[in-house]
Amino acid sequence: MKLINSFKQRLPTLEALGFESLALDIFHFQAQNNQIYMEYLSRLGVDHLRIDSIDKIPFLPIEFFKYHDIKTGEWLEEKAFLSSGTTGMQRSKHLVEDLHFYEQNAKMIFDSFYGDMGNMTFFALLPSYQQQGNSSLIAMVDYFMKESKSERGGYYLDNTGQLIEDLQNELKHSHDVVLFGVGYALLDFCEGCRSPLDGLTIIETGGMKGRREEMTKDEFYTLMKNKLGAVSIHSEYGMTELLSQAYSQENHRFSTPSTMKILIRDINDPFTMLDEGKAGGINVIDLANIHSCSFIETKDLGSVHSDGSFDILGRIDNSDIRGCNLLVV
Repeated sequence: MKLINSFKQRLPTLEALGFESLALDIFHFQAQNNQIYMEYLSRLGVDHLRIDSIDKIPFLPIEFFKYHDIKTGEWLEEKAFLSSGTTGMQRSKHLVEDLHFYEQNAKMIFDSFYGDMGNMTFFALLPSYQQQGNSSLIAMVDYFMKESKSERGGYYLDNTGQLIEDLQNELKHSHDVVLFGVGYALLDFCEGCRSPLDGLTIIETGGMKGRREEMTKDEFYTLMKNKLGAVSIHSEYGMTELLSQAYSQENHRFSTPSTMKILIRDINDPFTMLDEGKAGGINVIDLANIHSCSFIETKDLGSVHSDGSFDILGRIDNSDIRGCNLLVV
């Protein structure tokens, strides 16, 4: 626990040059203290002591979170986050040792992209996440609402008419109004909106969840702007299995926080990393996953740019429809 706390203390002051050093420290620690990850490395024949760079680290397939408790060390979880899913689908489970650590990390990341959230009013249109329960996204938005100084905002489920009215009123008094929304619900919202919501920032954080026909981001963003006026449309990349989030602002390209790095793997050889600009499977290093596993092989397709930003290009065939941001580019 003492070593884990030292990792936590290094996160808020982490700079780019220190990322690999901390990532390797966490890797070696998790390789010895995370039973599932340790067994996975053993079956691969990997000696963790021989790993001296992050591009040599084997990433844990994200499916392991469906069938195992992914824990580094021995502790009792304060919270268990569950992924979204359709009826009968096995949902991923991320055990969280310290909920406040998750909340503080999410706040630190959001503030680094958008400024002090205390000056913002948060609205949420996330019906499926609310209805299924135990959502990391809901826990994050709950905390943002609590940290905001505004007494307005809140969740609206399917009550888009009231949401539109309340947004119009709030935009008259504040220039920092944020709406978190899942794709299909945002489309319903657009269809019910008859007047512009100029100045609103929308952060879309999921796809159509099988409830609407999928569309490209360009199509989706154009439709929203045609219906809603001079709104800013951003996107969040996060998932149950990660404690950190990436954000895109207007250009579809996601930027990572200091706690996160994206690597691209060859989908036919998951242990080979690809160069910048090449499309492949997304591997995520999330240093905030100190208590679980910081090295996750996702089922998303993407590519990385020279500045570390990345694009989401879709999903790998036969993977579940899941997580935040299923819209294809």
